[in-house]
Amino acid sequence: MGVSEKVAYLKGLAEGLGLDAESKEGKLFAAIIDVLDEMAEEILDLEEEMADIEEGLDAVSDDLSEVEETLYELEDEFDDDDDEDEEDEEDCFMTTCPACEEEIFFDETVLEDGEVVCPNCGEKLEFDLSDLANALEDLEEDDD
Repeated sequence: MGVSEKVAYLKGLAEGLGLDAESKEGKLFAAIIDVLDEMAEEILDLEEEMADIEEGLDAVSDDLSEVEETLYELEDEFDDDDDEDEEDEEDCFMTTCPACEEEIFFDETVLEDGEVVCPNCGEKLEFDLSDLANALEDLEEDDD
């Protein structure tokens, strides 16, 4: 039984007792029942508003879940792209052109060819990798 039904029951009891509405006790009981009736109506209004708020909160929660899913999917895509980029990256080397002193960047294939042309001045630079191999061997011997 809800609050409204209980207040209605009290009204019925008060009427059944045959209290004189003009007596002090009758006026007191009538005033108490009126206050209880108003409180019951306010409680019903609050319950309805709370139900509306719950519906709105559920809708916001659903929307937030969709946003989270989208963000996680995007994050996964970026992570996958980063992994692919790391796999695709090759070693990059840099040297300075002795003629124009411009920095030249090149990849491993140019290093294997043994030469690179400076894009700034056109100077042809040649690499002797045997010196590099000897230097690496010396480093390994020093570490031992």
